[in-house]
Amino acid sequence: MFDVNPAGFPTAEGIDILRVTPKRLNGRTPAPSGDLQQGASSVALLTGSSILPVSVRWLWRGYLAHGKITLIAGAPGTGKSTLAIEIAATVTTGGIMPDDEPIESGDVLIWSGEDDVADTLYPRFLAAGGNPNRIHFVDATLDEHGQRLPFDPARDLSRLTTAAQRLDRLALIVLDPIVSAVAGDSHKNTEARRGLQPVVDLAVATGAAVLGVTHFAKSSAGRDPQERVNGSIAFTALPRIVLATVKPADPDAPRRLVRAKSNLGPDHGGFEYTLYQASIPGHDFGAQRVQWGQPLEGSARELMQVEEPNDGADAADAAAEFLRDMLAEGPVLTNELKKAADANGHSWRTVERAKKDLGVAARKKGFEDGKWRWEMPTPKTANPDYEDRHHA
Repeated sequence: MFDVNPAGFPTAEGIDILRVTPKRLNGRTPAPSGDLQQGASSVALLTGSSILPVSVRWLWRGYLAHGKITLIAGAPGTGKSTLAIEIAATVTTGGIMPDDEPIESGDVLIWSGEDDVADTLYPRFLAAGGNPNRIHFVDATLDEHGQRLPFDPARDLSRLTTAAQRLDRLALIVLDPIVSAVAGDSHKNTEARRGLQPVVDLAVATGAAVLGVTHFAKSSAGRDPQERVNGSIAFTALPRIVLATVKPADPDAPRRLVRAKSNLGPDHGGFEYTLYQASIPGHDFGAQRVQWGQPLEGSARELMQVEEPNDGADAADAAAEFLRDMLAEGPVLTNELKKAADANGHSWRTVERAKKDLGVAARKKGFEDGKWRWEMPTPKTANPDYEDRHHA
């Protein structure tokens, strides 16, 4: 864990308040205000003179802060996950960031629900020159009997916090996609806030910078960058910094990483970057990595005006491709499809239209659990009398 460096005065990058519990106030527990009966509940208050102000601790100044959430959002194909791996590799070696600022080395913890560790994430990490001894991937959850279960961020973040606290110098945690941490409807603000609170607690408990990866909503080009993040407003309200990735319409132009929001410092500017195939030392194959380009000046909206258009036809085609991929190996539970669609930035209404266009069937007969599943059309499911429901 990194030590806190108290500072008596605000800095240009902002100031954070160390919120201390009553037992930490000079070893004394303050008496509650007013006369209370013994055993009655009360509200603890902190007097300003009892609070120690501290400066924001930056992992990457202006972009990643210790103990805070940063969100990186963008359209599919802009390289969000590759950017996260590139940053992770730089952290593990104490390398140089694109603004030529050195970064303090530390451990990195990564969970991905979309990419395979062995053939995608770790090769990219090695191609980026990362230190293998400082990277850690979430593998599975162990129950009380020692049995391995799939890790579910919506259920297991408290266990992840315990495991993360065992790492001596944890600097960065990557959650990809962060929407998977929400067990309920990620488009409902209350449920999204409730689901994201354990992520906030994870950042505070470990002191690490948390980088969450997510998608833009389909057909949202041209809107305010913060409004484009998929899901409810909680996904831009809770993170202290929101970054956006942009793929210009000009295929020869570099991509852009821009700052769309910051509660801790500048909320503008960014960097150009390109993706390329790099060799992996000691291996006869390569992997994708990032080449940083020149710094950018301007607001997020200005910097994102070069973006390639994304109309309704693109969204429909993408949803149809998503369904084909998801159902290629057989029926899939409807609830799982909804979560996957949400995580990949597909509107459920658009997915339902793609379901109709592809002739995908929904059924629950023949399954012991009685739950609805979707499956690609077969001679049987193409029968008009086959069980199907619009809501399933």
